[in-house]
Amino acid sequence: MQQLKTVWQSGSTNPENADNLDNISLWWQNLNGKEISWVERLIPQIGGLSEIHWHPQRFDQTFVIVNPEIREDTLYWHKLDSPVERNNTVQKLELDNLQQQLYIYPQLESELVIRIGFPEIKYQTLELNNPEFALGEDNSLLLWESNQELEIKISLSPENIAKLKELLA
Repeated sequence: MQQLKTVWQSGSTNPENADNLDNISLWWQNLNGKEISWVERLIPQIGGLSEIHWHPQRFDQTFVIVNPEIREDTLYWHKLDSPVERNNTVQKLELDNLQQQLYIYPQLESELVIRIGFPEIKYQTLELNNPEFALGEDNSLLLWESNQELEIKISLSPENIAKLKELLA
C-alpha cells in the first residue's frame, strides 16, 4: 500500500529517508515535458501550514517543466524554451501521493513553501442566447445558435432524458 505522504528531510536519520528521496526523485523526473503549477507561499508564523491560502494569486506560475532532476539535496529543472537551468537547494520535500503535489521547503528561505502540482482544470462556459434545439433519435440533445455558428450535441442516457423532462414540466 502506498503512503499518503512521502517525506525526505536533509540530515534525517530516518532509515526510510534515502528511499523516500528516490521515490520523490522519480515523481519529479516524471514531470518532464508536463505543464505544472508553481505556487510559492509564506508560512504564517501563527497556525503554520494549515493557515496557508492556496487560491490563485498573481505571482503563481504555470509552465512546462523540462529535465527535472534531483542531485543530492538540490532540485534542478528548466522551463520549456529556456536554456537557463534553475535550481533550489531544499531542507525538506513532502510528496502528497493522493493529490500528486510536491511541497518544497527551501534551505535558504525557511519561511517559504513551494507547491508543485498540475494546473487546476478550468472549464469553458459557452453562453447561448435563446438557442434552437432538437432531440435526436440517438438520445442526443442538439442546441445551436446560427449567429454564433455554434452547435452543441449532448448525448443523454434515458435517465437523464427523464430528469430533463421533469425539470421542464
